[in-house]
Amino acid sequence: MDIASILKDLPHSSGVYIMYGASGQILYVGKAKDLFKRVHQYFGNKANRTEKVLKLVAKVDDIKYIITRSEVEALVLENNLIKKHKPPYNILLKDDKSYPFVKIDVKADFPRVEVVRKLKSDGSKYFGPYMIGITAKEITDLINSAFCLRDCKLDMKRIPAGHRPCLNYHIKRCYAPCAGKITKEEYGAIIKEVIAFLSGNDKSVAKLLTDKMNEAAESEEYELALNYRQKLQVLDKLVRRQVGALPKDFDLDVFAIESNGLNTVIALLFVRAGKVVGGDKFVVNDYGLSDAITLSNFVMRFYDGDVLAPDEAVLSVDIEDADVLQQYLSEKFGKKINVITPRQGVRRQLCDMASSNARDYLEKSLSIKERQDNMTIGAVMQLAEYLHLERMPARMECYDISHISGTNKVASMVVFTNGEPDKAAYRKFRIKTVEGNDDFASLQETLTRRLTELKEGSEDDSLGARPDLIVIDGGKGQLSSVMEIVTALGVTDIPFISLAKREEEVFLPGQSEPVILPRNSYALKLLQRIRDEAHRFAITFHRQLRKKSQTVSELLSVPGVGEGRVKALYKHFGTVAAIKSASVEQLAAVKGMNLPAAQAVYKHFHP
Repeated sequence: MDIASILKDLPHSSGVYIMYGASGQILYVGKAKDLFKRVHQYFGNKANRTEKVLKLVAKVDDIKYIITRSEVEALVLENNLIKKHKPPYNILLKDDKSYPFVKIDVKADFPRVEVVRKLKSDGSKYFGPYMIGITAKEITDLINSAFCLRDCKLDMKRIPAGHRPCLNYHIKRCYAPCAGKITKEEYGAIIKEVIAFLSGNDKSVAKLLTDKMNEAAESEEYELALNYRQKLQVLDKLVRRQVGALPKDFDLDVFAIESNGLNTVIALLFVRAGKVVGGDKFVVNDYGLSDAITLSNFVMRFYDGDVLAPDEAVLSVDIEDADVLQQYLSEKFGKKINVITPRQGVRRQLCDMASSNARDYLEKSLSIKERQDNMTIGAVMQLAEYLHLERMPARMECYDISHISGTNKVASMVVFTNGEPDKAAYRKFRIKTVEGNDDFASLQETLTRRLTELKEGSEDDSLGARPDLIVIDGGKGQLSSVMEIVTALGVTDIPFISLAKREEEVFLPGQSEPVILPRNSYALKLLQRIRDEAHRFAITFHRQLRKKSQTVSELLSVPGVGEGRVKALYKHFGTVAAIKSASVEQLAAVKGMNLPAAQAVYKHFHP
């Protein structure tokens, strides 16, 4: 493509630009207030561009764009395209990243205070995250000690008559709502005090704990007094994190970025109820034109995850789309969220603290980041070069078969995106049509199901996006059997290879001799990782099925016990060990069982 002619035709409109490599792979997606000005900056004076931007531009073969009606629309479209295509030069935060939060289900009659890592729109109140120096578990222990809330998992609507309270009631750590020792209204009033504490009111908790410590000491319950003293120390640690010039009911997220032109680190501080309660650091892979653009992109990705909305997002550097980001976040969370870059005062001090953390981590993480890049995106690029692939294999799928003597046959599909496991995309298959021990036929059935879905016009995309490379665990024979299916279905735009385990030889369709990758190459290590992961995933699924079939078949061999009674026994007891240890009376009490069947089951396990 002639990049110069593409640049000339770019419009002066807001929108999203998409950069492609020579193989058609999407390399980078960006947004712009003015597409013409923004994209031209990538190809301007080299002295004004960082090393990583020059690295990206060298690979760009084509540029496409989508015009949007507003900058907010461009922001949303950019985010959606990045999540869909996962370009290697954009920030991709892991979906499984989670933080510890404190949750109170205010809709329950007698709520618990619990630690969770997933936020849900269930009407509960969430606080946190708590991460630095004081953990969410310490916070919940402190609350339960001060306010005597229940920490059991009893269903309060199904408490049997005559229920006796547990030890916590007797050691004055619970008001025992399970035994009717406190009313719903009295308990609710205590919950309001807990919420006030988590919102910044520390004094009432300090007084409660001090009074209880003194009372325990006077009663010569020294162990209990020591426990209260330890909770006061935790409280003191929390109070010391108070940021003096901030309101106690104020929540901030502070973002700072540091870069050396090639590697970038973003540090984050969480300020909750006016206190610094947590933080995190990220080595980011983003090829934006400047730190400001990278920081803006990161904030957008971060708030697309499982996080609580603050009152303010405080950034260490100015970003040109702060007003657009502020509008988007406010609409997303349904409350006003200010996006600011402070010049002085306590917010500037917090930015400086975060920047210091980012600089320190940048210095220490360079070798780690370089190795990670070599093992992932670097390995993907190297593999494309060694195998002469037309496009970079950003999405790789690997298939393996597992069984024992042809029983409980299963197949696994493991997916690596940009050289890293994409576990949400993993799939497992039960082999349905193959009789006996036939790995070739099992692979053919599995790939038939996968490739049929990929054929043009298929509406079912349950197995995920079209792969750039499919890897078969095995040698020349396994690959040949799969290529029969590929030819029959006419799926010719996906490259296939196989990896033979003994000599780690790579076989390509139509080539009698294998490709020998260098033993110490990152490309070979990538193939070994995806092959081993497919093997592990298949074996795990096979073992699950085998265990289930062995147990079920054992019970089905008992006279008078059919599938319905097996299911009822499992539902009641949970495991075969529990069924084995049950008495005849306990077995007969299960819904669907009778005395003769219970005696038969007992006799089977106790001949």
